[in-house]
Amino acid sequence: MSLSSFSFPTAIQFGPGARKEVAAHLREQGLKRPLVVTDRALAALPVLAEFQSHLQGLEVAVFSGVFGNPTASQVMAGAAAYKAHGADCVIGFGGGAALDVAKVVGLAATHEGDIIEYVWDHPQVRPITRELPYFVALPTTAGTGSEVGRSSVVSEDATHLKRVVFSPKILARKVFADPELTLALPPHVTAATGMDALTHNIESYLSPAYHPLCDGIALEGARLAARSLHRAVHVPGDIAARSDMMMSSMMGAIAFQKDLGAVHSCAHALGAVCDLHHGLANALMIDAVLEWNHETVPEKFDELAHVCKVPGGGPAFVPWLRTLKESIGIKGTLGSHGVKREHIPQLVDIAVKDICHQTNPRPVTAQDFERLFAAAL
Repeated sequence: MSLSSFSFPTAIQFGPGARKEVAAHLREQGLKRPLVVTDRALAALPVLAEFQSHLQGLEVAVFSGVFGNPTASQVMAGAAAYKAHGADCVIGFGGGAALDVAKVVGLAATHEGDIIEYVWDHPQVRPITRELPYFVALPTTAGTGSEVGRSSVVSEDATHLKRVVFSPKILARKVFADPELTLALPPHVTAATGMDALTHNIESYLSPAYHPLCDGIALEGARLAARSLHRAVHVPGDIAARSDMMMSSMMGAIAFQKDLGAVHSCAHALGAVCDLHHGLANALMIDAVLEWNHETVPEKFDELAHVCKVPGGGPAFVPWLRTLKESIGIKGTLGSHGVKREHIPQLVDIAVKDICHQTNPRPVTAQDFERLFAAAL
């Protein structure tokens, strides 16, 4: 067997009230001037003001220029805000988009050039040569798990293509995972982000890459989501369900260093072409792709069904997913969410170029993607 390298380095403070520990932690590091990077919608809600009330004794500035799928220009605007404030650290506060921007604001503020020049597949990719500003992350959704990831996904402004800055140097130095921050989420956001977390766990487990540590984490992450997603949507104040979903979200993101699969390649294409929310796009594609994958790795579907307590084993897993989605309000097809047949050639083109499907358990061709999008339409 060939050699494999593994790493799980992030320090995590987990549980209700974790947000109240941020100020003391930053002061211990000798830091005084944080820039809070968040999104436009969150900045207008009481949850941000409440968090800021726990940052007394620090000189805080807020950059709230993140919206939609995060773009390179949002990162560069955040870097300008960092320099204007004379900031000495970054606090990422928000869902996946805000955290993806927050992760690389310090990089853009301390290095030359545009952030796109640091994406891993840029033809003249720039190296990260300087120490990056201290960065802590507070997720306010339970979906992407971006707070524990070593990549930042930012779209090109002109093409909307998602590009990835990938480096252990952009990892948060500490994560404050506080499920109370998710209590005010509307049910449809809880549902879509929860399906994103579940998809991460399922796809990383199905990936043929060798990483038994991640397999164990992915299965437990899937079990937690299967147990608590419905309750988190329908009983919004249930802190135990919210805690399960926040943990499942982090576990999915840790597990997908093993890589993902074709559901994500489809979802990335749907985000670029139709501006579909990433979690919703995953949810709308997962049945078609998993049905197609089942015959290649039936024993893995048996295991997923076992941990998710699905009666009937592997063959019942996709029907169970459909029922779960319906029960949390995710209904309809791609077509009912604005995707048209004429979008398919462009969707296929982007999905084929996306790296995620390279670790799908079953190799995917352009014709396969065409059939999968048509099946989900």
